[in-house]
Amino acid sequence: MTIRPRNAADDQPLADLWQRSVRATHDFLSEDDIQLLYPLVRDAYLPALKTWLWQHPDGSPGGFIATAGDKVEMLFIEPAQRGQGIGRQLLDYVRARHPSLSVDVNQQNPQAHGFYRHYGFEDIGCSPTDGEGRPFQIIHMRLAQR
Repeated sequence: MTIRPRNAADDQPLADLWQRSVRATHDFLSEDDIQLLYPLVRDAYLPALKTWLWQHPDGSPGGFIATAGDKVEMLFIEPAQRGQGIGRQLLDYVRARHPSLSVDVNQQNPQAHGFYRHYGFEDIGCSPTDGEGRPFQIIHMRLAQR
């Protein structure tokens, strides 16, 4: 296992991983939502954010994390590999560089909310809509200080 910075050649495989992960975990999104977001993830979000991927020895990604400063913007794991510690390893990697982390989680994604709470994040607020103004309630979280 290797965690390494994303390069431009990774954008298509990471966007595909994002799509598989979203389909497995974000049942509140419609297929139209996913199709609308997919090119944004691939062409805008991944290149604009600081992104690291967890890579298998064969070079395939098992997951990735993307940040803007100390905020986790994206954390997605290959669906068949969820629960194997990849998300924790990616968070640990980012936390070593940014000890004070925050994240926004869709309220309709209780698995992600539980994962971040188990890791040590605390709820600090909520918003009735997501960043694009869509009716998806967002839970704002911050990593509790040790």
